[in-house]
Amino acid sequence: MMGLECEMGLLEYVRKSSPPPFLLKTYMLVEDPATNEVVSWNDEGTGFVVWQPAEFARDLLPTLFKHSNFSSFVRQLNTYGFRKVATSRWEFCNDMFRKGEKDLLCEIRRRKAWTNKPQPGGPIQTAAKESDEDQRSSSTSSSSGHSSLADENKRLKKENGVLSFELSSMKNKCKELLDLVAMYAKSEKKEEEDERPKLFGVRLDVQGGERKRKRADISETVRVLLSQSCK
Repeated sequence: MMGLECEMGLLEYVRKSSPPPFLLKTYMLVEDPATNEVVSWNDEGTGFVVWQPAEFARDLLPTLFKHSNFSSFVRQLNTYGFRKVATSRWEFCNDMFRKGEKDLLCEIRRRKAWTNKPQPGGPIQTAAKESDEDQRSSSTSSSSGHSSLADENKRLKKENGVLSFELSSMKNKCKELLDLVAMYAKSEKKEEEDERPKLFGVRLDVQGGERKRKRADISETVRVLLSQSCK
């Protein structure tokens, strides 16, 4: 019996000497000078200001918490006794949450969900409520990630369709050019056979130098066009 009491006392001591993880993570975000444009201490160091709530939820919360829900973060602050002290900005204060005094975090305790006497099943209902909030936050974050992936997939499909259309168009152009080259070669061959002189009814294989040069120039032009279209 004495051993059990000692163990319970030790656990209670550890609990009181260690700040709650939520408070410690929040303190780290506020204390970090790299995040001053988004969240920072107020001028007196007696509270902190979230200057850009959207960026705070999107970029900073997921680095230390399992969600990116600013409303859930504010609800957590309220359960630890923080007060919103300004109407024109998101400024929160707690007497034990001060700049340079991290040791005071151990003095901040989570508010109970009941007053006077705890009702039967009260702690269980409170835990269930907190669990539901965490699940909703996680679901919101998951839905946001799924939406981003769906948009990216839609964009890639659209780009793939455009590339497929361009590829098909280039193949058709290559085929048309090849058909044109074949027709040209066939007509040239026929023209050469018709223009060769006959001797005793037999065509003589005589070609002029100028015709050769002209045909070579046209063939080179067609070859260049073909190579450019099929790239």
